[in-house]
Amino acid sequence: MAKLYFNYSTMNAGKSTLLLQAAYNYQERGMTTLLMIAAFDDRAGKGRIASRIGLGAEADVFTSEDNVYDHIAEAGKAGKIDAVLVDEAQFLTDAQAWQLARVADELRIPVMCYGLRTDFQGKLFPGSAALLALADNLKEVKTICWCGRKATMVARLDADGRIVEEGNQVEIGGNDKYVSLCRNHWTRRALA
Repeated sequence: MAKLYFNYSTMNAGKSTLLLQAAYNYQERGMTTLLMIAAFDDRAGKGRIASRIGLGAEADVFTSEDNVYDHIAEAGKAGKIDAVLVDEAQFLTDAQAWQLARVADELRIPVMCYGLRTDFQGKLFPGSAALLALADNLKEVKTICWCGRKATMVARLDADGRIVEEGNQVEIGGNDKYVSLCRNHWTRRALA
């Protein structure tokens, strides 16, 4: 039975690395994977998933208007898909999370999603909220705060390295813009 998986964490926990490793494991066994990423996340180039440790792969892109079930079903007509892997899954819409559940249930293709649980204000992303409700399997990918405790929160930084508390939920960036903190240091806005 195919399942919908959601692997979630804060920034810099290695989610993209885990996705690329899973894709490699499938491909090494002669299986085909379909990798997907949000169209507006172009940090590694449009349609490219990359990890901070240098791994990377091409991926299909999705926008908030796309029906990902239809996209995957159409791609499956061109050849068997053994697994779908979605990076930056927090950017899925609620409807797209349901569509991925249909992929697992109706097309019987395992779907592995990797993404952030919460934003810099401690609020769930819509895609993450839906995946937390729908996924057959939830796994927290752990990383640490500067103090050594488990990081569960993400802080956004301005150009001077100060924590920002206001702004749009989505602002693409990496280590230059975000830092993972434990809840205690996130609440106190303590960077070190």
